[in-house]
Amino acid sequence: MKLMRDNKYYNDSSVFTPENLLREARRQMSIENCKVPEVCVLDPDGDLVEYLLRTNPATLNKCWACYHTKLYDVLQDGVKFAVLGNAVGSSFAVLIAEQLFVSGCNLLISITSAGIINPTKDNTKFILIEQSLRDEGTSYHYLPPSDTSDINSALLHTLRAYYTTTDLSIEPGISWTTDAPYRETQASIDDARELKAVCVEMEAAALYAFAIARSKDVICFAHLTNTMAQSEGDFEKGEEMGSLDTLDLIHHTMKALAKSR
Repeated sequence: MKLMRDNKYYNDSSVFTPENLLREARRQMSIENCKVPEVCVLDPDGDLVEYLLRTNPATLNKCWACYHTKLYDVLQDGVKFAVLGNAVGSSFAVLIAEQLFVSGCNLLISITSAGIINPTKDNTKFILIEQSLRDEGTSYHYLPPSDTSDINSALLHTLRAYYTTTDLSIEPGISWTTDAPYRETQASIDDARELKAVCVEMEAAALYAFAIARSKDVICFAHLTNTMAQSEGDFEKGEEMGSLDTLDLIHHTMKALAKSR
């Protein structure tokens, strides 16, 4: 008997589609069929959303018809985007990504906290994830098995060139995406270290696999905030729980891509 793990049929269309789900959600919740902003941000920790709501530049998006989450519109310093909090883990992040792109999103940015495996040379705050080791399940529903999921090469080239002109604390690197954070054993960490992973997180491999399979623009960042709680005082993200640095990164990323188009 063929096992379900082998039944992926990568070239077949799905019977269940985000378009149809959102159609029913709009009907049930009386939501207008309108578009979300072209640039959307996933904030798995939820700290950026909390900061924007507390400081008042964020308003509830009335076009977002998701059953599980709220999307907030932000207009700050002339930059417009939408942000969604607490989409933690590969399957949830990709579910949201599918729905955002059929709702009007053209660029998805994910900025997630990550545990440090190989410290960066300059102790940078952020990693532009150029590759992610596939150690989760969702990516294998979008792409055949391989070692990594990679960012779009054109996006990587544009961003790497632009970031060198800024004072952002960022460099490109490899992440390890896992579904099971409490199974990060010393042996598995050592394996990821040997494969040059800078950090471990829970979304990038699946988001990049989705992006490749669907020909969408997705950029994943890791905010290097912890060492897997191996010492007290871990998980410090900086001022306003890292929200100011995160906003600076979002603004620069949007500026870089606007210049290239």
